[in-house]
Amino acid sequence: MATENKNLSAYDKATIPNANGLRFGIVVSEWNSEITEGLYNGAIEALVDCGAQSSDIIRWNVPGSFELTFGSKKMIQTQKVDAVIAIGSVIQGETKHFDFVCDATAQGIKDLNITTDVPVIFCVLTDNNMQQAIDRSGGKHGNKGTEAAIAAIKMAVLGN
Repeated sequence: MATENKNLSAYDKATIPNANGLRFGIVVSEWNSEITEGLYNGAIEALVDCGAQSSDIIRWNVPGSFELTFGSKKMIQTQKVDAVIAIGSVIQGETKHFDFVCDATAQGIKDLNITTDVPVIFCVLTDNNMQQAIDRSGGKHGNKGTEAAIAAIKMAVLGN
């Protein structure tokens, strides 16, 4: 796996732009909330650690990962954010539903990145089982939410 020998929470603060004065939107899927809350917490901690003010971070919840695209689009249209982090977790089941949700979510977020001037960071875990999701949302591989926050800061600065 790509994360097997990498800590998703590791970053060198000296190489990250100061996030003070930037506004961030975080759209969080309520589905698999035990995972998405861990990702959200990792993102918040990293944003604040890098200088973002809590008052400049807006959270919206959506029912599932499929709805992240619409939530992110509305966040961009209404909240004057410099970047959006789309947080979700899709875990493989017995049907093709996993494939459809993962593909549609990835394509939707990609479409926002090419049609708007606000970067949308893909922080959607697409794991084979719950243990893999736990390992990547604050477990043994660190926290993908942290990694997404660092990407959001870098992309927000790039866009300004």
